[in-house]
Amino acid sequence: MSPPAVLQVMLLVWGTLVGLDLVSVPQAMIARPIVAGPIAGAILGDVATGLQLGVLFELFQYDILPVGAVRYPEYGPATIAAVSAAHAGAGTLGFGLGAVVGLITAMAGGASLQVIRRLNTRAVHRAAAALETGEPRVLARLHIAGILRDAARAAVVTALGLALAQLARDYLVGTVWSRGRVLLSVAAVGVALAAGTAGTLRLVGRGPGLRWFAAGLVGGAAVVWLR
Repeated sequence: MSPPAVLQVMLLVWGTLVGLDLVSVPQAMIARPIVAGPIAGAILGDVATGLQLGVLFELFQYDILPVGAVRYPEYGPATIAAVSAAHAGAGTLGFGLGAVVGLITAMAGGASLQVIRRLNTRAVHRAAAALETGEPRVLARLHIAGILRDAARAAVVTALGLALAQLARDYLVGTVWSRGRVLLSVAAVGVALAAGTAGTLRLVGRGPGLRWFAAGLVGGAAVVWLR
């Protein structure tokens, strides 16, 4: 079942804010999937699904640092699209479909970042002569225009993801057999854990940091188990 139009608009607005937060404004960390997902779930009245997919895509994004000209998928709006797709399914059955929709949206978001960088570069080149004069209003206009371009980009990516979620709800939820959706969920979790593990090993290295990390992991698991 599709969410009401007002909820779709709320998801679109939230996805636009999340996309803006990644680079432009306000950089308040709402672009992290672990934040974007649960809030999208709360909008749909399904916080549990939002949290599950938020954790999944947080593992994918764990080793990504969005600086400079680095190329990377964009997982913030993608998580919102994933939650929208998974919300139509029941528990595990919707999780795998949400993961697929989210990964496709993340790749589209990453490509859109490259486009927006080229547009911003061209805008700066066009205004180079005025910038050389030191006119602050020119710089302000460039910044505002860049933010508006990024907002439009984030809105388009989110809209694309929500459209893919709609297609998944309409054509896949009732047709993909339950075991296939379970396998999708298991595969998505496995790949996310592998990505998170690889990112962790790159960050902590193979020296004392790895031993301390392992000790902390075992200790934390023991505390959770004893509780």
